[in-house]
Amino acid sequence: MRRLSLRTRILLFFCLLALSSTAIVFCALWVGYRQLDEPQALSAFITAGLLAGFGITGVIAAIWLLFDDNVSKPIEAIAASLRVRAHAQVSTPIDTASAPYLGDLAPAASAMGIVLQDVVRSRAETTARELTEITAQRDRLVEILSDMPIATFLATANHQLVLYDGQAAALMERVGAARLKTSLFDYFNEVAIRNTLSQMRETGKDRMSISVVSKCDRVYSGHIRTFQPDAGYTLMLKPLEPSSARPLTYDFELLTATQSGPLMETPLRELVYVVFDTETTGLEPQSDEVVQLGAVRIVNGKVVTSEDFETLVNPGILIPKRSTQVHGIDNSMVADAPDFTEVCKKFHAYAADSILIAHNAAFDMAFLHRRAATLDIGFDHPVLDTVLMSAAIFGASAVHTLDAICARLDITIPQDKRHTAMGDAIATSQAFMAMIAIFEGRGITTLNALHDEIEKHRKILKS
Repeated sequence: MRRLSLRTRILLFFCLLALSSTAIVFCALWVGYRQLDEPQALSAFITAGLLAGFGITGVIAAIWLLFDDNVSKPIEAIAASLRVRAHAQVSTPIDTASAPYLGDLAPAASAMGIVLQDVVRSRAETTARELTEITAQRDRLVEILSDMPIATFLATANHQLVLYDGQAAALMERVGAARLKTSLFDYFNEVAIRNTLSQMRETGKDRMSISVVSKCDRVYSGHIRTFQPDAGYTLMLKPLEPSSARPLTYDFELLTATQSGPLMETPLRELVYVVFDTETTGLEPQSDEVVQLGAVRIVNGKVVTSEDFETLVNPGILIPKRSTQVHGIDNSMVADAPDFTEVCKKFHAYAADSILIAHNAAFDMAFLHRRAATLDIGFDHPVLDTVLMSAAIFGASAVHTLDAICARLDITIPQDKRHTAMGDAIATSQAFMAMIAIFEGRGITTLNALHDEIEKHRKILKS
């Protein structure tokens, strides 16, 4: 029973009340019939029992509907609002008018939300002041390093990328998308790197020259420097064609991250996500086509803004005017864009070893699956849907459009970015991370636990 939602438990209570009341009426009529000892009166007693049973059930159903609308739903909404303010740093006030029949509960919850908001704001201001100087120093260092004509990679002891600069990104993009928390061996042949690291351990050296071959058969020279045992290493290479400076991409917390276990038991914040959205020629995945795809990566609980994926797509068919009115993409804009086959291949590589996130995911995934069926690839990634996540937090009776979810989570979608693939992907990623914090506050911390919670609400939404 504890796994059931409040509204479901209350519904079961009223069902039990209706069944027990009806049973008592039938038992009472049966006793009266036996005492009367008139066989011809049986039909009258049965008729009376049926009328009483239907009447009791109808009255209790009406009472339950009133109770659900005026008590259960408001309590569910207040609980979700408190969770949002406790874990997602939402500052909008709780709507006390939504629970007029709950006495002081809604005003008390609103007061608690205001106090919590003040505490969070005070801590945030204190932290911001303390970090201002450190952030300024970091930014100056990043600016200096990003201008150095050396491709720099920082990897963990198990060869996962923790940092790369603009020059390194240019090298990686000759092979595929540049991505944190992916193996360095996705971009370079591993033999030379492993052999050099082995020699360094044997000789006790912490720096050694190296020549490596990329997966696109380009040869680069440079050196490797190691840190203390099992603390990772840097790979610095001389790019063949130095590119213009770009910011460093890094997350030093990945250096101390623990080795992930089975996927379904891995903590939610340790997983890698790709949040994506598509704009299309229409709403029929089996006959319409994609005209734009946008995506962002979430690594270590943070959106990596420099690792986005955005492209227009030539659908191969005319874009209806009604669709252009929604997303603003017309036929002239996609005339020179790649077709979806090419985009699908690149996106598949970009999303490798990640969990896919989308709003109303079944719609977007249908386009990917249909095109992947014609290629030698498969989108067999785990998929999470922010519609179902919202239902698990705010209740199935709430509205679960992207705009409604963002409004509840105090997320603003710029008007010029709404109904663009990248704009909606960014908004979905922000909503996703806010909801993850709420689930963690409820003790749902692994993908397996989140999947179980979502599945319960999938059935409710379908019904």
